[in-house]
Amino acid sequence: MATIRPFAALRPPKQYAEQVSCLPYDVMNHAEACAMAAGNASSFLHICRADIDTSEAAIHDEITYQKSRENLENFIRKGFLVRENAPAYYIYRQMMWGRVQTGIVGCASVDEYLDGTIKKHELTRKEKELDRINHFDACSTQTEPVFLAYRKHEGIATAIREWIKFHKPEYDFTSDDGVTHLLWPVTDDEVIASIRKGFEEVPTLYIADGHHRTASSAAVSAKRRQQHPDYTGEEEYNYLMAVTFSDEDLFIMDYNRVVADLNGLTAEQFLQAIGEQFTVTPAKPGAPYAPKSKHEFGMYLNNTWYVITAKEGSFDANHPIDSLDCAILQSNLLAPILGINDPRTDNRIDFVGGIRGLEELERRTGEGVAFALYPVTMADLFHVADSGEIMPPKSTWFEPKLRSGLFAHEIEH
Repeated sequence: MATIRPFAALRPPKQYAEQVSCLPYDVMNHAEACAMAAGNASSFLHICRADIDTSEAAIHDEITYQKSRENLENFIRKGFLVRENAPAYYIYRQMMWGRVQTGIVGCASVDEYLDGTIKKHELTRKEKELDRINHFDACSTQTEPVFLAYRKHEGIATAIREWIKFHKPEYDFTSDDGVTHLLWPVTDDEVIASIRKGFEEVPTLYIADGHHRTASSAAVSAKRRQQHPDYTGEEEYNYLMAVTFSDEDLFIMDYNRVVADLNGLTAEQFLQAIGEQFTVTPAKPGAPYAPKSKHEFGMYLNNTWYVITAKEGSFDANHPIDSLDCAILQSNLLAPILGINDPRTDNRIDFVGGIRGLEELERRTGEGVAFALYPVTMADLFHVADSGEIMPPKSTWFEPKLRSGLFAHEIEH
């Protein structure tokens, strides 16, 4: 049984929604964040990336977290953000490249994250956790949502479909990255009850994206519980803001690799070495090669695209991790041949989200080699999480990204 409960969001009035909203805090660097917010005093980046108002050197300093809090209070005072009068759900739809994904914005249970009802598939880095812990704690607000997924539930799907059919969206705009965003507040008590009941019939939720935000919300919750030993469990700090999508709606893009050099090998020696575990054939010239199925890779070397396919016996097809293409590439090529033993820390490897296109691999390769991977599926993600395993780093790239600033969750005010 999963809990997704309604909440009274802190969100922009309709006329400010587009200018307040921004990309998530962790998809840009300091300079890019400054450029995105330039000339826009109501950009939510002033809250989720307050280093644009302090300095790049102070990104993780207390002064920046306090600036986030100050900017949040200013946004409320100026009317850029307004507190909802009563708890509600919010139907959030994104449209990109002809695709549509529609989720429910609500609050998931921290306890269900701790007991495994909400399953994870990635490790987190302590320094990234600490950043959002300090940010959420200073603001007393979860400023950006976690991205959750669930196996399709017909009752939830029907409630969403019927509400959208008979109500106009409150927000409807297209951001400068070409993604259209629509939001419907769901305020009817009967519909709220039916959505809540629907989630109670969902046995498991899965973190699709936002492992650090989830862990940070749980840490802040633990801190608040310690400060309030008489807590009941109903306080807002016991819940974390999430947008929850049916798996059928979600789209995972390829997450590709570029290695800076051939680890001392010539191109001929490298091709010979990889031939032990992969079949290697030149791709049709004229365009980058995108893999057509699992266990097949596009490889860019010396201005030439190759098709490489993992040979039978080079991986365990029944293992939830070993059968993933990123794991096959790591164990059969990146580690033994190119010397990339820890892709989390080795600065010779770079990761390129599929949103940038395969031409970006050509641009970055230089004297090294690049690999285009077939995208991980939602079934793969569920299998890994259900097995209690952890995916290799940089396995999934979801598009579109959730827009920040359209809703926030105050944990105390």
